[in-house]
Amino acid sequence: MQLVLLSGGSGKRLWPLSNDIRSKQFIPILRDGAGQPQSMAQRVYGQVRRALPEAEITIATSRSQVSALRHQLGEVTLSVEPCRRDTFPAIALASAYLRDVKGVPPEEPVVVCPVDPYVETDYFRAAGHLSELAAEGRARLLLMGIEPTYPSEKYGYILPKDGAEVSEARSFHEKPQAQEAAAFIAQGALWNSGVFACRLGYVLQRAQELLGTARHEELLARYASLPKISFDYAVVEQEASIGLLRYRGLWKDLGTWNTLTEVMEEPAVGRAILGEGTERTHVVNETDLPILVLGARDMVVAASPEGILVADKSASSHMKPYVERIHQPIMFAEKSWGSFRIIDVEEESLTIKVTLNAGHGMNYHSHSRRREVWTIVEGTGTVCLDGEERPVAPGDIIEIPALMRHTIRAAERMVLIEVQLGKDISVDDKKKY
Repeated sequence: MQLVLLSGGSGKRLWPLSNDIRSKQFIPILRDGAGQPQSMAQRVYGQVRRALPEAEITIATSRSQVSALRHQLGEVTLSVEPCRRDTFPAIALASAYLRDVKGVPPEEPVVVCPVDPYVETDYFRAAGHLSELAAEGRARLLLMGIEPTYPSEKYGYILPKDGAEVSEARSFHEKPQAQEAAAFIAQGALWNSGVFACRLGYVLQRAQELLGTARHEELLARYASLPKISFDYAVVEQEASIGLLRYRGLWKDLGTWNTLTEVMEEPAVGRAILGEGTERTHVVNETDLPILVLGARDMVVAASPEGILVADKSASSHMKPYVERIHQPIMFAEKSWGSFRIIDVEEESLTIKVTLNAGHGMNYHSHSRRREVWTIVEGTGTVCLDGEERPVAPGDIIEIPALMRHTIRAAERMVLIEVQLGKDISVDDKKKY
């Protein structure tokens, strides 16, 4: 069985914990069976492995998320978008990758699923059933439907022909207005969960028709010029042969602070004190500063290097247009080699706290318009400057002039402070060797 997990988006509705690099699925705000922090991506990936141990998993993602995925999930198979478009180009690229790179035959069924739903393991067993229905040819396209709880404008609606667990779909309607959504619910419509199954050749055929090619290399070369359109608008709304599988288990879309706090096992994560009169309020603090909350009801407080949010839970779903007005550098990111946190920004300097995982290091690189000073705070390792290596330990200071090739590798977990100095400090000023 082929399973494609869609990992995209910037998660602006979970600002300030999410940004263009660290989307909502990477925030370690949930708990695993041992009570340890885990992200939505880690939870879903583990559930798939338990429910569908034979499934071959490919994650469709953007270039900016590759390091976060490697950091949290290890060496997983990735279909990487050169730039962000929307779900139809991403799914077309992943499908072409399956055929042209992995050698998957066009008649094999493929299940596509978001990487961030809050569900139980039986959800993925249902996805396996969906794959079986696609293999049988029950319809050209099979969707998983969810019993709606209110007339949401965020989801597509599937009108089934009957109330059976597996049935045909009469029609599909993508994100209607609330009044129209209520009318669909009255007719027995289900929410579209974002999970679908079909034979691989079906998506490739639609890509050829709508994008002009279904070849992996051609899609990569033309990706920036492909239309930004969702799979639901491009394909599902136009398809006449749709099958439907009802899913009656737990399903939550944790796309806003309001819904995310519903599944938090504790009211506070990080340094926080919830004092007298505080009710139904959640705090997530990723800074080293303490947060004190008194007398707050139905509130969410979130703090990170990106900023601070204080909001009524019911209003938190409307924050996206406000967040889009905030423009600043990425202040924190997790990478496959560790993480970095910007701790000070001046006109001609940038100070960063860098954490390297044991056995990992930076690329061997140089800068033409800035010099750097590294101070080792914790851990030991090896630094390489213009081809010459030497050991480093806590307290060591390494000065790196402009144009000098340099890298550092950690023998154990290492923390260093990097100060960048120059009049034109830019992420683009980097030459790799």
